[in-house]
Amino acid sequence: MDETIIPTAAVTEAPIAEAVVPLVQAAAPAPEFDRSRGRGGDRGGDRGRGGKSGQRNRGPRRDTRQKPEFDQKIVSLRRVTRVTSGGRRFAFSVCVVAGNRKGVVGVGQGKATDTPLAIEKAFRDAKKNMIKVNTTANMSIPHEIEAKYAASRVKIMPAPGKGMLAGSSIRTVLELAGIKEVSSKLLSRSKNSINNAYVAIEALRQLEHTKIRPSK
Repeated sequence: MDETIIPTAAVTEAPIAEAVVPLVQAAAPAPEFDRSRGRGGDRGGDRGRGGKSGQRNRGPRRDTRQKPEFDQKIVSLRRVTRVTSGGRRFAFSVCVVAGNRKGVVGVGQGKATDTPLAIEKAFRDAKKNMIKVNTTANMSIPHEIEAKYAASRVKIMPAPGKGMLAGSSIRTVLELAGIKEVSSKLLSRSKNSINNAYVAIEALRQLEHTKIRPSK
């Protein structure tokens, strides 16, 4: 092939400069997009920093859920079995103590194939069988009481300045009833927590007809 030689004198500086400028502009990086400003300029940036419009400077949210009227505590939770012709059927038996810590307390039992359903049944049964405890001004009992239920037997006595001296499910009943400064003693050897809860209810039921003098 024949090579054509272009003389250097024929090449001028102006065409070279015109050809280099577009190349430099094409190679220059594009300006970065400011995400903090958003699509709407300053308005979008404020929305990005402060969240949704209309929800700034409101402070923390408050819990609008209402506190339940009665507190509850599970005393006994057992899995029971019933033998049928088709095999064994399993269920859950629950004993619940419910009270408002202001002198109202009750014990209930429930049975179902599901644990939450059994607890709900026991709670409804406890609400049906609630009693109003006749207490003194400082939420104690006016005198010594003793009761018996099934094989359980208990004695509950006032103990000023000593706090709560009780154990087993009897303590649960007294706490949910809101009673303070008392002591209890199990006079039987029964370890059945359900019977112990019921015997505490029977003992507190004796205070229904007790007349308490108002404090001066």
